[in-house]
Parts: sequence; C-alpha cells; structure tokens
Amino acid sequence: MLSALALARRIEAGELTPRAVVDVCAEAIAAHEKEVQAFVALDLVAARRSADNPKLAALPLFGLPVGVKDIFDTFDFPTEYGSPIYAGFQPRADAAAVALTRRAGGVVLGKTATTEFATMVPAATRNPHNLDHTPGGSSSGSCAAVAASMLPIAFGSQTAGSVIRPASFCGVAGFKPSYRLIPTAGVKDVAPHLDTAGVFAAGVADVAFMTAAILDRDLRVDRSPPAAPRIALTRTHLWSKASAAMQRAVERAARAAEKAGAKVVDLTLPAILEEAYAAQFVIQDHETFRSRSYEYDAHRDKLGKELRESLDAAAAITADAYDAARRTAKRARQALADLMAEHDVILTASAPGAAPKGLGSTGNPMFNRLWTLMGTPCVNVPGLSEDGLPLGIQIVGRFGRDRAALEAAAFVERAIAE
Repeated sequence: MLSALALARRIEAGELTPRAVVDVCAEAIAAHEKEVQAFVALDLVAARRSADNPKLAALPLFGLPVGVKDIFDTFDFPTEYGSPIYAGFQPRADAAAVALTRRAGGVVLGKTATTEFATMVPAATRNPHNLDHTPGGSSSGSCAAVAASMLPIAFGSQTAGSVIRPASFCGVAGFKPSYRLIPTAGVKDVAPHLDTAGVFAAGVADVAFMTAAILDRDLRVDRSPPAAPRIALTRTHLWSKASAAMQRAVERAARAAEKAGAKVVDLTLPAILEEAYAAQFVIQDHETFRSRSYEYDAHRDKLGKELRESLDAAAAITADAYDAARRTAKRARQALADLMAEHDVILTASAPGAAPKGLGSTGNPMFNRLWTLMGTPCVNVPGLSEDGLPLGIQIVGRFGRDRAALEAAAFVERAIAE
C-alpha cells in the first residue's frame, strides 16, 4: 500500500513530485481497477495537470492524490450517490470536506464507489485481497482503492459501520472521527444525527496526517513514539457473534499492547449501552426514511429492492419511538463518558470476522453501530489476518479526544507489528 505520510515526506525532501505520485496511482489503477472496480469517475489527465502546480509543495498535503466517496459533492466530477436516479448529476460546488482537501493541497483523482445512497445495496466493488469477497460498505470503493495501492488516501462516511467495517475487511486504517469533526456540508444525508465523514489510508499515522492537514488540527501521531494508553478491553454483548478468529485477534492485540507497556483491563458495559445499540436501529431507519423522502415518493421504482423494503418498514416507526430512542442515546452517552473516566480508549472488534464471501452483502455492522451512535472517535487498526483475509481491531476513544484515540491506535498498531 501507499503510505501518505511517507510520500509526503519524500515530496517535501524533493525526492518525489506530486505528478510522479499520480503516475504511481495510475499504474496501479491500470493493473487492478478492471477487477476491483473501486472508481465510478476518474480523470488522470486533470489530476496530472493539478499535480504540476508548483504551489502544492508548500501546502500540508503536498499534492497527494485523494479519492472521494460518491456521496460527497464535487464541482468537477458527477455525483450520483450510487443511484440511477442521479445519473450524470453535476453539483455546482464541492462538499466542505473536499474543498478543505483542495485548500490543503490534495489532488482529487476521482470518485469512489458507494453503495446505493450509502445504505445496504452493494456497489460492484470487490475486495482486493480476494475478489470473491466483499470489500464492505458503504464506503466500498474508497477502502478498496487504498488497499489496492490505487490511492494513498480516500474519504468515506459512517452511519452505522461504513468506515471501520470496510477498513477491517480490506486491511487498511480507517478513522471515523468524533461526530461532525470533519464537516458534512455537501454530503448526501443518510441519518443526520449519525452521519460522520471519515478517512482511509494505509496506516494509523497516515489517517492522522490526512485529517490533521484538512482540519488544521494537532492530530498527527508520527512525530514521537506514542505513549502507552490505558485500554479497556470490551467484548460487548455481541461477543458471541464474533468469529473465533476475530475473538483471538482482539485478545492477541490486547496482550501485545499490554506487553508493550499499556495498562489493559477488562470492561463490561452497563445495560444502558445495550439499550442504545437497539436504539441506533430506530434512529437510523427513522431518519433515513425522511432523508430519502423525495427519492421514495418520486422515484420509488428506481430504488434497489432491499432499500425500498427497508424504507417501507421504516415508515412505520413513530415519532414517539424515535424520540424515545434519542433519549436512550443521550443517557448512554453520559454513561459512557462516566465509564471512560479511568480509561483512554476501548479495544474491541471492528467486525464480526473477515470479509464474507460473495458480493450480495457488505457484511454486518453490528460491532460499529453503538460507537457511531455515541459519536466517539473510532480507528480500525490493521495488521492481523485470517486465511489471507484481514482482521481489524477497533480502538474507540472519548468524544472530542480524537488525537488520544489516534495515538492509542498507533500504539496498538506498533505493538501488533512487533
């Protein structure tokens, strides 16, 4: 994979040019895109032209190529949201995150495949590790493009598990920041109280570098060795649904971190967190039905069968049930904040197991729903595998403590590698 941080350092040192990096990506795209199908729009000519701008060398991203999930608006690429309803749709402006990326010196190489409206109807994208397996979703193209070395960095988004789960399946680092840390203006809504923009890259330091660059925040974790964190090993009420290999991977990561100097303790979550997990379904479905009002009413026949049936069911969720779920979520967030007072991060599974075989589903986000609802920063830590398919470990931080979460993830990543 292409390390964004290593490439940036080489550009800064004058050993490499932004155009040369675009050429490296182009070679990988030529070699892999026909099979992986990560992109829905691509313009290498424009990317090379942008990369030749001499001003990029003085900007935080140094002209690195970036992929943008196709629910983020782009003024120079069509934005189709994974749906035939918007075939050829051309926004007049960039989403805020894309505009910030260009401001920071990123070169948008193309739009990456998304599931239909970032929900459950899969894109055509395949897992680079095994083309017969799903790359996950809904940020399918972004994680697959990074895993196949077609991009050093790419944007995704998460409403349930659409950053952390595909990152786990594809063996890359995925960062879902605290809720709305990356602005979502110009990103197609799924469930507004859950939707969170995130980033994919080769390793933890790379996602930290990218996010720091676009937000102008102190998030980098590559300038000194990460401090040993206080880790709460949390299996959650869903632990029995994790594969044996995933259970072993989580335990192995915890032991490796402990051996490297981290303080690791077992943590059982209170009942209110299990109630919040159930509430997430209500909140997401109720809000998705309302976010898709126009498409459901005006173009119902063009929606995928699975999405159409999901929206049909969501129509029955009452306002009272939704409000009760929101109250449950609020109580759970407070309980989690209190619980985390003596811990820096939680260590848990990123997914039930390795990427499932077949392309009819993007996998189950059960190990992500709760943390998305809590609004906490989450990082998929790559480095482990099962029969040639990656297994990701999830680090969950405290809300607003994104750098601490990234630093702890970098510590665990290093401990696993060693």
